[in-house]
Order: sequence, then C-alpha cells, then structure tokens
Amino acid sequence: MVTPEALEDIVGSDWVVTGKEQTAAYKTDATPFALMPEAAENIIVVKPADAQEVSEIMKLANREMTPVYVRGGGTGMAAAVIPTQDGIVLSMERFDKVEEVDRKNLMVVAQAGVTLADLLKAVEAENLLFPPHPGDEGAQVGGLVACNAGGSRAVKFGVIRNYVKGLEVVLPTGEIVTMGGKLLKNNTGLNLMELLVDSEGILGVITKVIFRLYPMFAGMATLVISYDDRHEAIDTVPEILQAGIIPLAIEYMDRDIVDLTAEYLNMTWPAAKGKAYLIIILTGANEDEVYFQAEKVVEVCQKHNAVDTLMTERREEQSAILKIRSEVQSAVSPNADSLDTAVPPAEIGNFMDEVDKIGEKFGVKIYVVGHAADGNLHHVLMKDVADRGLLEPIKDEIYEVAMRLGGAITAEHGIGKKSIYLLDRYTDERQKQIMRDIKKSFDPNNILNPGTAIVP
Repeated sequence: MVTPEALEDIVGSDWVVTGKEQTAAYKTDATPFALMPEAAENIIVVKPADAQEVSEIMKLANREMTPVYVRGGGTGMAAAVIPTQDGIVLSMERFDKVEEVDRKNLMVVAQAGVTLADLLKAVEAENLLFPPHPGDEGAQVGGLVACNAGGSRAVKFGVIRNYVKGLEVVLPTGEIVTMGGKLLKNNTGLNLMELLVDSEGILGVITKVIFRLYPMFAGMATLVISYDDRHEAIDTVPEILQAGIIPLAIEYMDRDIVDLTAEYLNMTWPAAKGKAYLIIILTGANEDEVYFQAEKVVEVCQKHNAVDTLMTERREEQSAILKIRSEVQSAVSPNADSLDTAVPPAEIGNFMDEVDKIGEKFGVKIYVVGHAADGNLHHVLMKDVADRGLLEPIKDEIYEVAMRLGGAITAEHGIGKKSIYLLDRYTDERQKQIMRDIKKSFDPNNILNPGTAIVP
C-alpha cells in the first residue's frame, strides 16, 4: 500500500491530504444518495501538478498494487469516481489552465482540470464556440472526455466525442502518451484515442485535451411550442428534422415537471397553454436565417396541432427557459434515481406510454424530461419510491421496455459503478470479454478505478 510520505516525495507535502474529515468531499459525486456505493475509509488524496507527477504516482501505485481513482469535478451520476477500496484518489484540480485558444485552426488546448465554465469563458472571449453543454459547468474537461458527455446541444453538433482531436494520457503503468493533435483527419493505425473517450477513467489518466471549435453563432432564438397532446409534440420532431432544420437543441418537458421546477426556482414558465412542451433552440449565420428556420418550425408544429408558440431572442429570456429545463434534478429532490435510457427517436412516444403504465401499476408518479431529437429520456424517480422498496422493480421494467424497443440502458451518464449489473444483464459474454481484454492490456494490474464500467 502506498504511504502518504511516498506521495509527498513526488508532489510535496502541501498536496497530499489524509484523514476522514479532510478526505470526505472526495468520496461522493452527484449519484443519488440511495444508489451511492459505500466509499472506502482509508484513502489518500493526492493533487499532482503535471503529467510527470501523475506518471510517478502511477508507477508507484503499480509497484505497491494500490488502487487509484481519478477525480474531476465530481459531477458524474453513475458513481464512477467513488473510491470503493482503500487507495489513492488522484485529484485533477491543479490541471486548471487553458493553454491555448488557436483561432487559425479552430482548436483549444486545455488541461484536464479546467472546468467547463472556464473553458467556455476562454473560448467565447475569442468569439469562438464550443457547442456541447452537458449540464453542470463545474464538470472538468478530463471528465467530459472520460464520460463522453452529451447534453441538450447534441442534436446539431453531437456529443463530446465529436470534438476530441488530441489527448495527453498517462497510462496505468506510468507511460505518458499523446494521441491525435490539431488534425481533422488522421488514419494512422488503430484509433486508440477513441477508446479513451467514454472509458470512465479505467484505461488512463487524461491530463490534456485538444477540442475542435466553431465560429460563434451570429443569430440564436429559443422557441417554446405548447401542445395538449404529447404524442403530437413528439411526432413533430422528426418532421422538423426532415424539413431540413437541424436545431441546436430540441428538449421535451411535461407540464407537471415544468410547474414543479418553476415553483422550486420561484420563476414563471412563459407558456400558459398546453400540457406538453418542446423547447427548440435555433441558430444561424444571421437573424434572417434564424427567422426563416423559425417560420418553418412553426409551420410544422401547427400541422401537429400546437396550441401556442413563443419565441425569445433576448439572452435573459432564453436563459430563464433553459434554467427551468436544467434544474429539474434539483427540483425533483430528493430523488432516488434519474434514469438515462435511450430508444430510437421514433419510439419515444411509445416508450413514454409504456412507462406511464408502469407508474400506474406501482402507483407512483414518474416524471420525464428528454432530448427529443435523439431519443434520450430521463425518467426521475422520487425518494419515496425507494422508501417503499419499489425502486429496483420499477427500474427493471423500464429497462426491459427500453431494450424491447431497440434502446440502450444509458445514453449519457455511463455505467460507472452504479450500473454494472445492467451491463452484465444486457451485454453478451463475448463483448464483455473483449472489454476485459482491453482493460488488461492498458492496466495489467487492474489498479486504475477498479470496479467501474466493465464486468469483472
């Protein structure tokens, strides 16, 4: 077992933390409390400053066979960073510099501990755009990559994977490797970088990232489309896309969750009519292009019996609408779990109906919000569901429906430690063995984030 003194020799005594109270904040993340695995009692938190220090820590941990858990902003919801065995928590908080915003190549180079908020600030100061916005701006760059973060803006520009062009990574055995670069095309050998994206911290320690950027939007507007029938709302979405309009985001919310969240925030939802809503964010090279898109969208929505249409152009109004959407988790609190299933987009309406039936069967209210254009829904289960012993039976039935409809058990949150049993249940043995083999080739001693993302 690695000692604090050995780590102090690498990073200095100011950057090693021990003691139960001092390390308590490093033992949790945003996973619902009811599903949080029990953290190990004896952990050492170490805060390296550069890749070389990370390398020395990993070499030491390998020699001593000590588990290492890499921690970013702690915003994950699948318990991936929870240290469940005595060992080292490697905090990336000192990797906090945006090293370069390259206007000519439309790239940004950032250390892994840079928060999303700071990344956006640096990029936007150069009048450039990093389109993804997976939610909590306290999330760190390395975590965004390791979890392949998604969010509402994935409709037009895709998830984090679409932006990663280069990585600096320290392997579990201590080697420092670079992958990719400021390149839009690269077919040199197997794309190992793609394995690091969505690896949930089990294959290497990401220390630096190169992201692709885009020019800033000249025009932007947010539409709130109201419906009395949610099937009409959901059926509108594919027709919008087929009309050649690809919004930045298309979000779905029920009236129940809108009212609950607006009341929690002491805010007012701008739409008085309707029982179901689409929030559609349009972008363009200028205001005329945005207006043209908005007219086309409204035309499609009216064909599907939309009862009201609101358009906001002022940033403050847009921010208020998005705040109500983004604060659902806080409003429906304490919650037992927020599911992250995905189905083919055309199956969203059927999926919602089936989940309603499950709620009726168990006598519980299941709130839902979702990314309507990509089939990713978040069903939120209240704490009383867990208190009544219904959490697992309800989740199991929802997962079964999602899989029957050709879906997936997680589209954004990942497997982590929370959902390994689901990976075991819904993944065939050959795929699971390939995952184990890949893990072993990167991490022969299984010291990096053991118990996460793959079935042992």
